[in-house]
Amino acid sequence: MKLSFEYGQGTVEADLPDSTDVFIPGVTVPDPACIPEDQIVEKTLESIRNPIGMEPVTKLVKKGSKVTIIFPDRVKGGEQATSHRKTSIRLILQELYSAGVEKKDILLICSNGLHRKNTDREIYNVLGADLFHEFWHTHQIINHDSEDYDHLVDLGTTEYGDPVIMNKYVYESDLAILIGHTQGNPYGGYSGGYKHCATGITHWRSIASHHVPEVMHKKDFVPVSGHSTMRSKFDEIGQHMEKCMGKKFFCCDAVLDTKSRQIEINSGYAKEMQPVSWKTADKRTYVPFAEKKYDVMIFGMPQFFHYGEGMGTNPIMLMQALSAQVIRHKRVMSDNCVIICASTCNGYFHDELWPYLREMYDMFQKDQMNTLPDLNRYGEYFATNEEYIRKYRYCNAFHPFHGFSMISCGHLAERHTSAIYLCGAQEPGYARGMGLKTRATIEEALADAKRKYVGENPNILALPLTFKTAAVHLMMKDEVYNG
Repeated sequence: MKLSFEYGQGTVEADLPDSTDVFIPGVTVPDPACIPEDQIVEKTLESIRNPIGMEPVTKLVKKGSKVTIIFPDRVKGGEQATSHRKTSIRLILQELYSAGVEKKDILLICSNGLHRKNTDREIYNVLGADLFHEFWHTHQIINHDSEDYDHLVDLGTTEYGDPVIMNKYVYESDLAILIGHTQGNPYGGYSGGYKHCATGITHWRSIASHHVPEVMHKKDFVPVSGHSTMRSKFDEIGQHMEKCMGKKFFCCDAVLDTKSRQIEINSGYAKEMQPVSWKTADKRTYVPFAEKKYDVMIFGMPQFFHYGEGMGTNPIMLMQALSAQVIRHKRVMSDNCVIICASTCNGYFHDELWPYLREMYDMFQKDQMNTLPDLNRYGEYFATNEEYIRKYRYCNAFHPFHGFSMISCGHLAERHTSAIYLCGAQEPGYARGMGLKTRATIEEALADAKRKYVGENPNILALPLTFKTAAVHLMMKDEVYNG
């Protein structure tokens, strides 16, 4: 059979055995039904007015109350006119105004965390024209700045010793509202809930308590689940924030489908709301599909996807993307599984976006660096590099510690596969420098894998559109996930 896979700015075709199984999110196994567009406002408002585990917004504020509304950055997707951000924020504002809150006392914060600060155009796209123009020109929309020490507050440590440093605007507000997405995520199962505040409005030292090898290389991290050490740390950090603030976050989370449309909306106290959201999200995300374990997993990588332009060509970023598929799909992979991935791998690092990754890549080639975790000891050196910090703060670059989340994740593809082939690389030395095998085509890589690893009749899983849709976590057909 002929299949097209993502590759650079377009696609590449491969001729695969007819026995190949194909999975496309939302197509091979349909998503649960999404809320019809003409009912989204009604269902969102119903959720906001009937929160789980806490009072509704109108009973939490009064005239003079200071309110922060924290919304996810562009990495989380969903820019359609009826997106959860655009719908829920507008409705929450109406509720706040009805209770006497004045517009001047409201601050919208993009929870970019260690991601790059979103540009005004990107914030315009995720919030929509009306919200943007209502709040941008009065300086009431900001990006979180994890290096702005005048607007951070140190809350000590959790019971388990993890540092908690959070956004001071949020800490000091009378009501902090988290607008979240319950969507499959290799880091802890789902976005939204306490993951939102634990990663989006904190400091690199807080994030270094969970986005590191000692957490991400534990047995409970792969395959992905909602009960890993990482997820526990998100919850502990979020609840420590609430304890120190003396109030609960008001969460408004949407369970999203493959096209980032709302399946269900839940609001309220994260500790009680998360399990409700996850129950519905599990039906869309943890998909019982495979009737056999797969010896070969094939997909392609575009140059641009969720972290930005160059993610599919920067050698460290593409390692993270490879590993994300392993974390999601390990349940259906055989013990000797081989990954075959198409990528232009053309030497484009996008230094403006990730100014530190070229230096990290060069270091990885030297000084007894045998596996990616060997780089981890340089985390603090990079995270405190003043020039890289300046680029994060003023040039829309990722924070330098973000690279250490990428290497912690990137090692997992090597750890859980027999071999990884990168096909179609224009600068194949970069792939080989990350420990990958290189071949000109997917067909050549498959032939080599048959000779060396998986035999003449391997079970093959093809994953077209892997990075252009909201991914799922595949399971065996008879497997039951209890998250």
